Amino acid sequence: MMTYDHPQVWPIEIRCNSERNKLNIRFENGDQAELSAELLRVESPSAEVQGHGPSQKQTPRDKQDVTITKITAVGSYAVRLTFSDGHDTGIFSWDLLHDYGQRKEQLMADYQKRVGSLR
Repeated sequence: MMTYDHPQVWPIEIRCNSERNKLNIRFENGDQAELSAELLRVESPSAEVQGHGPSQKQTPRDKQDVTITKITAVGSYAVRLTFSDGHDTGIFSWDLLHDYGQRKEQLMADYQKRVGSLR
C-alpha cells in the first residue's frame, strides 16, 4: 500500500522534454523514467479517469497529441500536471510516478487494448 505522507522514492529531477510530450524523472535511488504525456493523461489518478473503484475507470480517447502545459508541486509528495486538453485534477505522487515508470509498457498496452474494445 502506498503512503502519501512518506514516499518510498524521491525524485531529484522532474523535467519535460522540449516538445512537452514526455516527462523525464530521475529518482534518488538511481531509477529513471521517461513517461509520455499520453500515458500520464490516460492513467491520471484523478476521479475523472480512475472513478471511485476499478469498475468505474474511464478510458479517455484520442490523447496521443496531448502535451503537459504545467507542473505544480503538491506539498513535498507529488505534482499536479496540467495537460493541453485542460485536464488538471490528477495528483501524481512520487511513488505513483515511479510505479508508472516501472510499468509503462504494460500500462500503455492495457490502455490500447481498452481503446480497441471501444471501437
